Amino acid sequence: MASKKSGTGFSLKDQLFNSERVHYLAGLFHAANDGFDKASFIQATVKRFSKLELKERIVHIASILEDHLSPDYRVAAKQIADALPPPLDPTNTDDDFGDFIFMPLGEFVVRNGLAKEHLKLSLKTLKILTQRVSMEDAIRAFINTHTAETMNELQKWSTDRHYHVRRLVSEGTRPLLPWSKRLTIEPTVAIPLLDTLHADSTRFVTRSVSNHLNDVAKSHPKVVMSTLERWKNQNKQNATELDWMSKNALRTLVKQGNSQALKFLGFRSNPKIEVSKFSVKRSRLKPGDAIEFSFTVTAMRDEALMVDFVIDFVKANGKLSPKVHKLKQIRLSKGQSTNVVKRHVLRANATTYTLYPGTHHLTLQINGKAFGSDCFELQ
Repeated sequence: MASKKSGTGFSLKDQLFNSERVHYLAGLFHAANDGFDKASFIQATVKRFSKLELKERIVHIASILEDHLSPDYRVAAKQIADALPPPLDPTNTDDDFGDFIFMPLGEFVVRNGLAKEHLKLSLKTLKILTQRVSMEDAIRAFINTHTAETMNELQKWSTDRHYHVRRLVSEGTRPLLPWSKRLTIEPTVAIPLLDTLHADSTRFVTRSVSNHLNDVAKSHPKVVMSTLERWKNQNKQNATELDWMSKNALRTLVKQGNSQALKFLGFRSNPKIEVSKFSVKRSRLKPGDAIEFSFTVTAMRDEALMVDFVIDFVKANGKLSPKVHKLKQIRLSKGQSTNVVKRHVLRANATTYTLYPGTHHLTLQINGKAFGSDCFELQ
């Protein structure tokens, strides 16, 4: 996991893992066990922080804990459980991510409890921990090492009372979970778990389910389409929520112009429209400037339109790399026209791409098809 800084000097690693948070963690362990050497733990932990990135700090804290908890893993696991604050509020439904200072405890479990003899205790400990902050990264080591046993346990967790436990079932088995190690299981193996979770009443869980399906869609689009069709026919989830989930799950396929995905969401892959007056306002830009473009679209029949635009960015090697950006959804009656104006900033300090000089291309994409292209020079 990378640290992030903005132009104002914000550092995610310093916000999540700092001296104050380490003091808090040490205080919890000391309150549960007065034999815990709080001062030694704090000193050993904080003194190396300036040299470590975010994920390195997680590993570092876990390694220091190994010198301050019992060498007997069974005892150490109890020390961890005893030190924890109450679980996150189980009545919430979203945006309650927990306290990241507990992530090193999951790393401790992976480092010390991955052996077969500790499997039951380790999974129990991760279940307790994920109710304070998600153990989505830690659980993946157990899925890879003890696949059948862990997947069976996750099946039980899929109906747990605490929504953070249920979310872990989906998030921990995502094929392309950001910042985490890859799983050795096939991308579609967790679909039976999602069959249960898709009807969940909390957005925190259903968002994970839809993101999980979007991961699967990148390698198995037909499986995703059949899964969504099945869920729609089962009618176990609220129709509005399932519609939101479907849009999120199919976002990659829609960007690719997948006709089955577009049809499922109510968009024709061959819209009868006319696009006119498409142009980029300025042909020469520099990092930090905004691309401004406009166009007019006219419907030859009643149409639902998903409008995107694609920028072919110049890479360091001079080749082009396309990136699809969402613009808007439009419903037009037969003969109706609408004018669209868009302004998109080319951020000089973006975390997801680096800007390089050269000729870039901007293409208007509607329902997955190209409807005009123009270019601009980035200096």
